[in-house]
Amino acid sequence: MTDQRSHDLADALVADQYEAYPYPARDARDEAKRLVVGSPSHLAEIDHWVFGARRDPGRPLKALIAGGGTGDACVMLAAQLARAGRAGRVTYLDRSAAAMAIARRRVEARGLADVAFVLGSLLDLPTLGLGPFDYIDCCGVLHHLPDPAVALGALVSVLAPGGGLGLMVYAPHGRTGVYMAQDALRRLAPPGLPLPERVEAARRFLRGLHPEHWLARNARLGDHIAGGDAGIVDLLLHARDRAYTVPDLLALLDGAGLVPTALIEPARYDPATWLADPRLRARAATLPWAERAALAEAAAGTMAVHIVYAVRAGAGWAPPDPEDETRIPVLRELDGAALAAQAGAGGRLAFDLDGVSLPVALPPLGAALLRRIDGRTRLGAVLAGIEAPAERVRREWGALYAGLSAMNRLLLAAPPGG
Repeated sequence: MTDQRSHDLADALVADQYEAYPYPARDARDEAKRLVVGSPSHLAEIDHWVFGARRDPGRPLKALIAGGGTGDACVMLAAQLARAGRAGRVTYLDRSAAAMAIARRRVEARGLADVAFVLGSLLDLPTLGLGPFDYIDCCGVLHHLPDPAVALGALVSVLAPGGGLGLMVYAPHGRTGVYMAQDALRRLAPPGLPLPERVEAARRFLRGLHPEHWLARNARLGDHIAGGDAGIVDLLLHARDRAYTVPDLLALLDGAGLVPTALIEPARYDPATWLADPRLRARAATLPWAERAALAEAAAGTMAVHIVYAVRAGAGWAPPDPEDETRIPVLRELDGAALAAQAGAGGRLAFDLDGVSLPVALPPLGAALLRRIDGRTRLGAVLAGIEAPAERVRREWGALYAGLSAMNRLLLAAPPGG
């Protein structure tokens, strides 16, 4: 593996940036107020999209957070494992000492014991003696590296058999305005200037940003508004920032011998979500999956990132079976009873995807099913508690699962003992 870092000025600038402005800006005192939760690396998502709801939760989970930044994924996963009483160890890896210090303070604030901290680059993974890992998170990192393909190969080199990865990379359409602003600031405040001077120039640029500039009109981006100086640097002054279309991302995965198990949320990548015309929807339905996902990206026009779970090609991964009554339904960050009440008599829920409200119609028994889903009860017991003919209950469960799993809200997990 060729290491380009010593010959790459941009890489040196990236390293300096994260030492001076660790990203995202976090304060360990906030851990008493809330847990930052997101994708990838939510424990329920790992159980579902990586392990197909087949991995015994009693087996210790060995996880790597590669490029852990100020600790969001590390803290989230370690806290979720601790809360569930599940064994495991989370290894945090980052080359920014400043970012790692923040992540360490956040872990200490929560009293999380099973976290290891390693200062270093993910490019060095093949020689660091870490792993293998059942799960690897690499969120917002690959698109900043000299050679993303080499970096992804380094991650795969420490992936355990049967394991998987959760990745996030930038997407172009939802970042409309960013690259125009970056270009302007490279001319106004070139990378050779001290970072504080560049940040001040960026602040001045933003204060006077013309309301018709695409960055001003892009309401889906907020780091330059609410993310402090670290947010401004990461969004607008980054030394290396590449965006991936769906075909680009799938090609990157394929080159590393990986296949996607899901793009999150799946409904985003269904053209039917974005196409109103029935003839066009029917035409889109005939396309191969990869073409449908690429079409959905272009038809939506709002995706700023792509989040994907992936496993080794040929590993025999299969999606969780919603008819397997030994599996446990899990509502991701939702309460079943509250969700049922929210649906009300109309039996409809709404979910926000990139500022677009998408409805999910519940089947007539949907509210009753939701009230019985607690993240601990096996599907068979959930279904058996509904007073209706068994065939109807199973049919309506299938409809409920299809609608909510597409939104990444209703997932499945293996029971203790597998």
